[in-house]
Amino acid sequence: MSSPSNILIVDDDSRGRETLEAVLTGLGHNLHFCDNGLDALKQASILQPDLILLDVMMPGIDGFEVCRRIRADPLLADVPVVMTTALDDKASRLEGIEAGADDFISKPIDRMEIRARVNTIIRLNRYRKLMKQQADLLQAHHELQDAYEATLKGWVRALDFRDNETGDHSRRVTLLTVELARLMGINEDELVHVRRSALLHDIGKIAVPDSILHKTGPLTEAEWDIMRKHPQIAIEMLEPIEYLRPALAIPFNHHERWDGTGYPRGIKGEEIPLAARIFAVVDVWDALSSDRPYRKAWPYDKIVEHMRQQSGTHLDPKVVELFLQMMVGASPDTTTSGA
Repeated sequence: MSSPSNILIVDDDSRGRETLEAVLTGLGHNLHFCDNGLDALKQASILQPDLILLDVMMPGIDGFEVCRRIRADPLLADVPVVMTTALDDKASRLEGIEAGADDFISKPIDRMEIRARVNTIIRLNRYRKLMKQQADLLQAHHELQDAYEATLKGWVRALDFRDNETGDHSRRVTLLTVELARLMGINEDELVHVRRSALLHDIGKIAVPDSILHKTGPLTEAEWDIMRKHPQIAIEMLEPIEYLRPALAIPFNHHERWDGTGYPRGIKGEEIPLAARIFAVVDVWDALSSDRPYRKAWPYDKIVEHMRQQSGTHLDPKVVELFLQMMVGASPDTTTSGA
């Protein structure tokens, strides 16, 4: 049940105020009263009413001027104003419209008419407020999402700068992963999480020492033990962040292999989340089609041959086939720099 609305009644004539009080009492609204324009403006600023019933003919500043000042106040500009007036000429009504009045009620007051109009205006104003609140919430949600995205991209860029061998690797693999996931039938709502998951795939490496991450020669077994911990570190970093919980599949599982020989859990086949299986294919493609300090990018045909060899062992065969179909006609230049 909605809370009572606040109605401000402004009339210098006590009989007018008493008439409106008698008519509107019982409708469930809170009634407030003023007998002049200046007090009305002060009380309106404090009360922020849902409706103002405003007499036109008052000493000092009249109802037209009160209405103009209400419309000029950002806090009151949207409050509905209904003018009550004994004036019935066209010029007076035009002046009221120009001042910003929403409606007019002629004196003497018709009880049924004013009750109906007040209830209608109150309902419309509640609806307007609800729509504004929803719009404000949506705007706040979008701003929060933008802040999340900016933070996420900052993390990824920091990691890419640190792991300088991979350059713009995160952006490239994310674009291809999302494109392939769409072809695999993942819906648009889920693709949001796939994108974030791909961007964050190596976030756990932030805890890997530079001496290991940048080592040019083979890693020792002890160093590999440390390196293999980065998926678990990613989970520990990301799981406490509620909006990233649906995006854990790739950071945690992208080193799992189709035949079960991967890490950290050694799961196999379709036990591996689909997003991670998709990413694994894209990751192999990007690694081999990119120049590294210790080797040049492989030729296109050699990459395709290698991926077919890895199909069914390292990589999901269905994902490999669809990916290669998607990349038909592509060359290492286009996939590396244009992705």
